[in-house]
Amino acid sequence: MRSDLARFARGFVYAWNGIRAAVKEERNFRFHLCAAFYAFVAAYWAGLSAVETALIALCVAAVMALELMNSAVERAVDKPDTTHWWTAGAAKDMAAGAVLVMAIGTVIVAVCLFGPRLGVLWAAFTARWSRPVGILLSLLIFSKFIFQSSNSTQKGEQPNGKTDS
Repeated sequence: MRSDLARFARGFVYAWNGIRAAVKEERNFRFHLCAAFYAFVAAYWAGLSAVETALIALCVAAVMALELMNSAVERAVDKPDTTHWWTAGAAKDMAAGAVLVMAIGTVIVAVCLFGPRLGVLWAAFTARWSRPVGILLSLLIFSKFIFQSSNSTQKGEQPNGKTDS
């Protein structure tokens, strides 16, 4: 019983390690994190209902989950042998396409939710001088975060620091 619980808990540790690796090494994942921040700020300023905010959260989670799957596919099929390069490339393209489809769907949801509230958003944005300044500063900080160097994992090293044998 105790070993089952330990294995179950280890699964969460491994999942968290995967998310940390994506934040550290995947530029697109960092971009989606930053976009999620702005989506939730906009949801708050626009006065979205709990259900509308939950819909935004579901879309954000789906995009980020697909981005994690895309990164996993890219790593799993990276640098195949010469007989499998076409299949590997197609798999990577399809995984990226899945992220794109969900991201487009998320933008459509955002347009439907925020479109009618653009006036409210603008009024909230300009209500205090600190809000535009805060958004500008966060854009500067987030751009550094998004475009930071992500070459931290050496060849043969797994994201958790273990080496391939």
